[in-house]
Amino acid sequence: MNPLFSPALHQQRHQFVINFVKMKKPKMVADLGCNDCKLLKQLKFHREIELLVGVDINGDVIKKKMRGLAPLSANYLQPTCDQLCVELYQGSVTQRDARLRGFHLVTCIELIEHLTLTDLDHFTAVVFGYMTPLSVIISTPNSEYNALLPGLSGFRHRDHKFEWNRAEFRSWALKVCLKYSYKVEFTGVGEAPLGMQDSVGFCSQIGVFYRLEGCTGCNVLPFSDEEDVSPYTLLYSVKYPSLRDNNTLRRVLVSEVLYWAEQLKNRWMEEKSSDRNYNSTFSLTEERAEGFNPTHAAIEGWLAACAEGMDGPVGCCGTGDVDKCEEMLWRNSLKLESGTGSGYISIPLAVLWSCCPKVSELGGSLRNLRHLLMDEPHVNMSQDGAAVLVKYQEQDEEDDDAYLEDGEYSEASWCSHGVEPEEDWETV
Repeated sequence: MNPLFSPALHQQRHQFVINFVKMKKPKMVADLGCNDCKLLKQLKFHREIELLVGVDINGDVIKKKMRGLAPLSANYLQPTCDQLCVELYQGSVTQRDARLRGFHLVTCIELIEHLTLTDLDHFTAVVFGYMTPLSVIISTPNSEYNALLPGLSGFRHRDHKFEWNRAEFRSWALKVCLKYSYKVEFTGVGEAPLGMQDSVGFCSQIGVFYRLEGCTGCNVLPFSDEEDVSPYTLLYSVKYPSLRDNNTLRRVLVSEVLYWAEQLKNRWMEEKSSDRNYNSTFSLTEERAEGFNPTHAAIEGWLAACAEGMDGPVGCCGTGDVDKCEEMLWRNSLKLESGTGSGYISIPLAVLWSCCPKVSELGGSLRNLRHLLMDEPHVNMSQDGAAVLVKYQEQDEEDDDAYLEDGEYSEASWCSHGVEPEEDWETV
């Protein structure tokens, strides 16, 4: 049998919320009656959201599905500057909880019809009078459409306490707006067959409420510090890795520095081995310490001069071609230093910062790059902190793996993906 709606009705409801998030870009979003967290699992990919909260009275359902909200491996391996914290609570939407106040968006998808009319009054006072979000999306079945649902008698779900027609939903919504200083727009998802849209309406009717600017509402519930109660039970909380976190930034920066330092070293060694007249090509070797030996400050000044098209220090191409000058810079500033074992290749931070865009993006400036790396045990620095020292011979692979093991990448391994149950008429 062909599905009645394509996409499925629950997918259309979720897509409506997603489209709203894309347009309005709310930073704090709460889904009341989140059930199996399907909507939250989609919203977590919209990184304009910084705090994503789900609330449901059935804690067992949340516990079964909450692992699907864990960060993915890619979130640890390639963190961005975006911030995201996910929190899941067990609690009743008829109770106040101070942690849910002041959100930018609250969604209530197919929720209110599960409440008694008395509980609906409490819900209205809590959401609009206490939480006072900037916007609220409420969807509920349109009873006028029920006649078109094959095999349906009575309500769409055995737990429904009521199902409103369009006039009843509109009347309730307008009373809410008048009492709590909101305005509302009416729409829906699940279109009726051709020629019946006006007489039947949408299968799921939706009200989008917006708090009026400059209005707190005369019926907003007063509260004080003593009333900042938190009856909800926190079941799950996770913060996604972000480059705004200093530890995460350091970890990613160190990985980039070690990678690019190794690449520059390998390139240097390849050219060394292929150039018969090596000593005339490179001005610094283990045997020849005279000639071009730029300091950290000189290299930084050189790059600035090249970027402005001016003549730099001795050895600069003088053309203003930054790429060409960087090529000469890395060639003439890498050197082989004596040390324990087989020695080290010295790679100035200025070379890494200049030649490796990711390093410069993460470091911000040479001074900050040096500051971030100085106390990092996985990076071998020169005494003056101006260069990274890389072993002349290949390092053991386990040395590289050790750094990754110290990170938090393994945390993503416990993400789970469950099989969703079949839907009834409420969730088709």
